This record gives sequence, C-alpha cells and structure tokens, in this order.
Amino acid sequence: MTFQWTAVALFLYGEVGVILIFCIPFISPSRWKKIFRYQLWSKISSYWNKAFLSIIVILIVLFLDAVREVRKYSVNSEVDKSAKLYASTYDHLHMKLFRAQRNLYISGFSLFLWLVLRRVTNLIVQLATETESCDALKAQVEKNNEAAKKYMEDNEHLKKVLDSSKANDKEQKLKRENETLQHEIEKGKEELRRMAESLSKSQAEVLALKKQSEGLTREYDRLITEHELLQNTILEQDSKKEQ
Repeated sequence: MTFQWTAVALFLYGEVGVILIFCIPFISPSRWKKIFRYQLWSKISSYWNKAFLSIIVILIVLFLDAVREVRKYSVNSEVDKSAKLYASTYDHLHMKLFRAQRNLYISGFSLFLWLVLRRVTNLIVQLATETESCDALKAQVEKNNEAAKKYMEDNEHLKKVLDSSKANDKEQKLKRENETLQHEIEKGKEELRRMAESLSKSQAEVLALKKQSEGLTREYDRLITEHELLQNTILEQDSKKEQ
C-alpha cells in the first residue's frame, strides 16, 4: 500500500473511532457542546470549513482515481484471460485489480464517513442547544407560575380589604388596583400559555433530532455490514479464481 492510501486508511480508522466516541451513551450532547467551546476548538474553527472542503476534494480525487484503476485492470484482466497469457501475469493483474478495489472501498467509505461526521457533529450541537432552550423555558414557566400564584394571593387579599372598606374613595382605589392586578394576571396567563406552546414545540424538535441521530447510527451500522459482506464476497471470488 502506497503512502497516500495508507494515509486514507488511517483517516478512515480515525473517522470510525470518532463516530464510536460520539455514540458513547453517558456523554450528553450538552457536554459535547462544552467540549466544542474550548479555546483550542475556537482557534481551529476559523479554518474548519476550508479544511473540510479541502479533504472532500482530496477524497473525491482519490475515489475517482480508484474507479479509474478498477476499470483499467478489469478490462485488462478480461483481455489477458481471453488471450490465455501466463498464469503469473494474470495473477499480477488480478492482484492489481484487488488493490484498486480495496482503494475504491477505502476512499469511498472515507468520503461517506467524513460527511456523516460533519452531520453528526451539527446534530449534537443542535440537540444541546434545544436542550438548553427547554431548560430555560421550564425555569421561566416555573417563575411565571410563582408570580401568578402571588398575584392571586394579592387579589384575594385586596378583595377582603375591599369588602371591609366603607370609604368610597378607598373603595374606588382598591377597585382600580384590583383591575390592574386582574389585567396582570391575564397577561401572565397568556404568557404562560405561549411558554407552554414553545416548550412543547422544542420538545418535539428534540425528539425529532434524537430520531434522526438514531437513524444515522442505524444507517452507519447497515453500511458497515454491507461493507463486510462485500469484502467477504470479493475474498470468496478471489479464492475461487485462484483455485
């Protein structure tokens, strides 16, 4: 294996390792978000998009080169087999075909996992943000509930004072205060309703993000299984051809 394909293979192993680390269940999205906010990542983030696009271009070039090599040696293998050349020459071409196919799989899966890794990272950050928003909304709703209870208690107290009061001026003043408090209570109830709707919407978005993340994990497992099946099929074909 040449240096470039060795580097691509190591890059593929690194991608698999990072995705497995992201799948660790006891590390929450909020903790991942805190890790992404470290000073080191903030320095790298300015170059992240350029590096991401550069790696995609390199992987696409290597993938196309591997496709070209596979097509090249597939045609040469069929021609040499039909021409009945020496067995060593045929085995040499067959070995080159196998290497080209191996390079094709390595570059293809590296490109795919690079895109998956970018998507998983974005989903983790979005999930952590939505979780923080839900916590903030819950705290605000609890605060509004306490304020509403306080307004209700004040309202009851004012009603009692209003019943026991005999002076018209004081009675009118208390009525105005009562109306003001009722208006504030209605406003607080309306705000509570809006907060509850926002909380329900955020929870639905969080559930959707969780389902999407689980779908990506299942898709990754399926692709790994298909990759292993393809490798086993190629090995079986190679062993049959050698026999």
